[in-house]
Amino acid sequence: MTTREMNFDGLVGPTHNYAGLSRGNIASATHKGRTSNPRAAALQGLDKMERLLDLGLPQGVLPPHDGPRIGFLRALGFTGSDADILSLAHRVNPALLANASSASCMWTANAATVSPAADTKDGRVHFTPANLISMPHRAMEHGQTTRTLRRIFHDDTHFAVHDALPMNPMLGDEGAANHNRFCKSHGDAGLEVFVYGRAALNASDDDPTFPARQTLESVHALASRHGLSTAHFLRQNPAAIDAGAFHNDVVCVVNEDMMLYHALAFEAPDAMEAALTRACEPLGFAPRFARADMPIGDAVSSYVFNSQLVTLPPDAKGRSKMAMILPTETEETPSAKAYVDRLLDDGIIDAAHYLDLRQSMSNGGGPACLRLRVAMSEPAMAAMHQGVVITAAKLDSLRAVVRTHYRDSLTLDDIADPAFLTESRAALDAITQALDLPNLYDFQKDA
Repeated sequence: MTTREMNFDGLVGPTHNYAGLSRGNIASATHKGRTSNPRAAALQGLDKMERLLDLGLPQGVLPPHDGPRIGFLRALGFTGSDADILSLAHRVNPALLANASSASCMWTANAATVSPAADTKDGRVHFTPANLISMPHRAMEHGQTTRTLRRIFHDDTHFAVHDALPMNPMLGDEGAANHNRFCKSHGDAGLEVFVYGRAALNASDDDPTFPARQTLESVHALASRHGLSTAHFLRQNPAAIDAGAFHNDVVCVVNEDMMLYHALAFEAPDAMEAALTRACEPLGFAPRFARADMPIGDAVSSYVFNSQLVTLPPDAKGRSKMAMILPTETEETPSAKAYVDRLLDDGIIDAAHYLDLRQSMSNGGGPACLRLRVAMSEPAMAAMHQGVVITAAKLDSLRAVVRTHYRDSLTLDDIADPAFLTESRAALDAITQALDLPNLYDFQKDA
């Protein structure tokens, strides 16, 4: 039975803005207060989806979340009409409105942790939506994420969508951004590698200054609830976190048997490689590693390791090759570009595709941030909701929605305008129609 990996990209929402909410994310902090372009951001994301589709890879899309989150503000005691609530929140606590209006769900690598059927005891694909408790604006997401995933992966013969881990600081979970998987091919049993930043119940002197968002306790819980027969746990280097690698996918990417990573991603990298090699031996393969020694600042600013490392369809001779989907910032950073060129020269990858994702990059998210990887068998792919599968026609529909409903400039003051809320909801209505996901949001149910 053929199993393929499908990338689900988050469609950038109409509230895409630069509020600088994410401590430890250097790009987010650097661009705080600047005017964003939601229309350009969404179109750049759709262009990336099209590139993967053109490469012959299955591609899906996850819809944005509702925003501004009026229901959240009402739960805090704001009353009156939706317009009254927006105006009052903006006047008394602009930072609160910014958090309630974040479009950070676009980075679906944080949406959930996914374990393919080949790894799980019950032979189903398991999802646990991330609670994202470390950041206030992201901790609002897991409810809608769970609802969306259950609508898409609704067939419990093939899928199990769990609730998020309890909203307890001990169980801080950031999803697939701190999760890797080694395997011979996507359909074979693999070694799932969970990366954590700290042990919540055992603080140490070398804990990073910036938030270490994933806890050891959370990754143990994820491996247990997904029923994994093999799992490995690695601690992220505190020095990498303090350099701006707020998630492991800023300094490491894995595809099948290949790991590309920065020398400071993990402490004692030689020992790490040896341990992973031993762990993969019972699975019948040896992992490969390509370590980079470029300045850690270059790795963070270029997002070279936040690329998508993908397996292309077999060529005419049945050979599978790998390609990287990279931001143009990588091409513009000499040390990062030299690393990619070395990967090409050494035959580790066969192609490098540089894409303009500057709107997302300016908020701290690159190609890998924008996608959630789901390896599925052909029957499982057929059983999921087909409205989110990207085709050329679907791309045309979504681009038309974006060009019709999204603004080309946005500030926090704009978000406080009741007219913007009407525009945003009109965009979300049109998106759910294009994806055949009616009544996905609370405001649609109320209507």
